[in-house]
Amino acid sequence: MRLPKFGYFVPKTLEEALKLLAEQGEGARVMAGGTDVMVKMTHGLLKPKAIISLQAIESLRGIAFDVAEGLTIGATARLVEVASHPDIENHYPGLVQAVRSMANVEVRNMGTVVGNVCNAAPSADSAPPLMVMDGEVTLVSLKGERRLSLNDFFRGPGSTNMEQGEILTSIRVPVPPPRSGASYRRISARCGVDIAAVGVGVKVLLNGQGCKEAKIVLGAVAPVPLRAIKTEEFLQGREMTPELIKEAGDQASAEARPISDVRASASWRKQMVAVLTRRALDEAFERASRG
Repeated sequence: MRLPKFGYFVPKTLEEALKLLAEQGEGARVMAGGTDVMVKMTHGLLKPKAIISLQAIESLRGIAFDVAEGLTIGATARLVEVASHPDIENHYPGLVQAVRSMANVEVRNMGTVVGNVCNAAPSADSAPPLMVMDGEVTLVSLKGERRLSLNDFFRGPGSTNMEQGEILTSIRVPVPPPRSGASYRRISARCGVDIAAVGVGVKVLLNGQGCKEAKIVLGAVAPVPLRAIKTEEFLQGREMTPELIKEAGDQASAEARPISDVRASASWRKQMVAVLTRRALDEAFERASRG
């Protein structure tokens, strides 16, 4: 399909990008890696009057980790850079699992974590691990800067709580506490590079062999990445036995609200939520036990 005509801007500073976004108005779209935007345009699902690329803005490229402040992922940090960063591998293995499972090598060499989050697909692989680890986004406009928890970021498929004129400049994730562990598991009904039919992100914090705190986020089974609140409460304060983990998988399945579509049926998705939750909890518990 032929692309519609549009203006293309490559600002070199964040201030310049913000001014362009304000000038171009609602018809403008910000682009990080372009793997989502260009596909939507090719299929006629998006017809912007202007594209504002962030690729030339040096301050948005970085990945930084500090033992006190945690992890910061810039807007144009590529998926392949996140997946291979030694500090992320050491401290955020659930996020590495998610990123390495996304699409294929070509897409990971172009796409960004921030772009994946902003696309706001219920199946976005990066959302569950970032949410269970208390990730937050930094949103900047000409009016100033604000931070928003990822738990409050998504409104629905393709919709977020970003305001007109804002650019998501980075994602911040705190340092995981001692005796905590995280995991991400996903499955696709067709092939490994397909969009996730179900994804499950888990984090557990241990007190001895007991679960002091659990966070579970289900992907592709609701209009937004879904916190399994009842399952989290079910696990809290209890010993992490195989029996408990099995029951937690069943509880998470009951909380899921999937639909049937071309990728999977609702009933199959519910079954996979139970299976993947158990696997993710097993792995998160193992990692927490080593910490």
